[in-house]
Amino acid sequence: MRIQTIGLMTPGDMGQAVAQQLLVGGFDVCTALDGRSARSHALAREAGLRDLGSIRQLVDACDVVLSIMNPGAAVDFARQAAGALRTTGRNTLIVDCNAIAPDTVHGIAAEVQQAGGRFLDAGIIGPPPRGSARTRLYVSGPGAADLEPLAGPQLQVQVVSERVGDASALKMCFAGLNKGTQLLWLEIQVAAQHLGIADLLERQLGQSLGGMRDWSLANLPLLPAKAYRWEPEMREIAKTLGSAGITPKVFEGAADICAFVAQTAMAQETPEHRDPTRDGQAVVRALAAAKAGTAPRPR
Repeated sequence: MRIQTIGLMTPGDMGQAVAQQLLVGGFDVCTALDGRSARSHALAREAGLRDLGSIRQLVDACDVVLSIMNPGAAVDFARQAAGALRTTGRNTLIVDCNAIAPDTVHGIAAEVQQAGGRFLDAGIIGPPPRGSARTRLYVSGPGAADLEPLAGPQLQVQVVSERVGDASALKMCFAGLNKGTQLLWLEIQVAAQHLGIADLLERQLGQSLGGMRDWSLANLPLLPAKAYRWEPEMREIAKTLGSAGITPKVFEGAADICAFVAQTAMAQETPEHRDPTRDGQAVVRALAAAKAGTAPRPR
């Protein structure tokens, strides 16, 4: 398959960074900004993306459309893309790159294929590929190797299998360990503030689990701005575990934590516009205060 024009929905934090890597690779990268937020417009303009207006026009003009968005919006976008496929009569390749369960992916694949399009399953693992950061796009499904030309120095493409769902299963398991661990550390540290033993716990963690403590605190400043999309991701992980015969309750709880964080003032910030002076400990203290509605209990 020859790929020249790539559609990308949506140009958020990750989507914009991926789009920039594709532009560097010489592709014509487009998006559809009808009804999108001022932030999406600004990020697309900053990246130099070509705005085609509607999803119908995006599907009609592009060889491939990459869906990189809040996982809670993935199914709705797939339905809109399927409607565009029917209207245009195109067989555009739709690639879902979102953090969703294999069962959700199979439903999206059926929607797209019944509308006459091609479908591939993908999962992104790694930070937004800006600066020196690199990320990996895992792909599965029939003809997954068609996406290998998208690879570049900072965007690696790895074919998992010819089976739809495998890339998403990998993403779900990795995110469960990575983000799930971050949320567990956050939950415990907030609880320690209310129990009045935060200083004692900090000393013990430094003695026993210093490396993990430092990793947790280093990641916490980024978490509030992402909590609104981590919540549906945790629910997709719970769905994945349930389909595997494992209890989903741990990640249902993780979703509840994200929902709480997403309601705080810090969560109104965006990844590109957040308080750079707020460290991990400050995040914990602010969330403990927000949970109680007052300052954390004094020692």
